[in-house]
Amino acid sequence: MKRFLAEAGISPEVTDRALAIDAIVQRWRRQVQKRELGRMALRELGLELDLPKMDVLFAIAGPRNEFGHEAGQETMVSTVATRLNIDPSRASRLVSEVISLGYAERGVSQQDARRTIVALTPKGRAIVDAVRTIKFLIMGQFLTGWSQEEIDTFLPLMDRFFAWVDDSGDASAERLHPEIEALARDLARKLK
Repeated sequence: MKRFLAEAGISPEVTDRALAIDAIVQRWRRQVQKRELGRMALRELGLELDLPKMDVLFAIAGPRNEFGHEAGQETMVSTVATRLNIDPSRASRLVSEVISLGYAERGVSQQDARRTIVALTPKGRAIVDAVRTIKFLIMGQFLTGWSQEEIDTFLPLMDRFFAWVDDSGDASAERLHPEIEALARDLARKLK
């Protein structure tokens, strides 16, 4: 692989850094998929709520720092589906379930009376606030050991990296089309 990347113009040093970053990101991804922090928060708060329903509450609340929407934007079932990247029918079912638990309610849009919106009830808002507080309590405790310089260096670099991840799919495939075609031909030959 390193030879192929070198032929594509990527230096061995950059390849080594990319491999190191990938290893860290893969460990982080596996850890995040376990959702231990969310499970712990639900357990410690004594909530009989599963993680998908908690995700729906967060999507309804729509914290701007997580979902990037404009303040005052109304939330519909389709908004929940988009924010969670799930099928609209699944979002509809989950929204109905959190409504039946008394954590959310349907309403009429103030912007278009033909649309139905979803909002948190005071109980739902209390859950979101408590879970977020636990999350930031734990993260804050961890970051307390970081210097201001480390945080000031890390945040823009992390933002830059994840912006690249968001944009990397099709754009990179276009830029690296000849190399990817060569790789596909080589793979097809090996799979025969």
